[in-house]
Amino acid sequence: MFKFIASVVLLTLPVVQAQSIRSGEDVLRAMHDRYKDSWYRTVTFTQKSTTYKPDGTSSAETWYEAALFPGKLRIDIGPAGDGKGYIFADGMVTVVKDNKIVKTDKSINMLLVLGFDVYTQDPATTIQVVKGEGYDISKVREDTWDGKAVYVVGAEKGDLKSRQFWVEKETLLFVREIEPARGDASKVDDIRFIHYQPLAGAWIAAGVEVYTEGKKVFSEDYSDIRANVKLDPGTFDAAKFAETHWER
Repeated sequence: MFKFIASVVLLTLPVVQAQSIRSGEDVLRAMHDRYKDSWYRTVTFTQKSTTYKPDGTSSAETWYEAALFPGKLRIDIGPAGDGKGYIFADGMVTVVKDNKIVKTDKSINMLLVLGFDVYTQDPATTIQVVKGEGYDISKVREDTWDGKAVYVVGAEKGDLKSRQFWVEKETLLFVREIEPARGDASKVDDIRFIHYQPLAGAWIAAGVEVYTEGKKVFSEDYSDIRANVKLDPGTFDAAKFAETHWER
């Protein structure tokens, strides 16, 4: 009898889960609840950034990235001595050149929000950010991506123009985002998190691909990935860009 009951419970779990997901809010809350106690709070890695040009050639450079969740990401472009990079923090981005701040603007990094912050911050905060960036989270449907079932938030079936994000149903990991192309809103960027691997009780996508109008224009490949690294608070202070380097 016990085995029979257990089998019934296991068989009905997917149905119960499917019935509980009725909106984008439900998806975001489910993502948070799955990993809220296990997701790492900091991560560092070395990134090979490749730009693919219209003439078929490509160029690559090395970036060094450090993140503190939720909301903080630092990118050093090239060797530390170059003093070049970006800091995303609390909805702002600061551009640094020659170790000097040259620009600060409002900027929400949705890859940071949907790929990392969602698992570590209050779902209400994530929901507010996602709504504020123009995603219609009243729309949710199921589809398949890379042979796996996914939730699609923000667009009806066949719509690959509207702002939307895709989340793998089984693991509740973010796998795809579609948004207006940066610099040309008439075009569409299709951004994909790939090569997921376990990391410190959770996961990380060790690669990212960006397609614009169906053509790959940029990719990221991560190495030397480390979680829960102790980071100096100055890491995310643009005024201390020259004196704080996790990669040293």
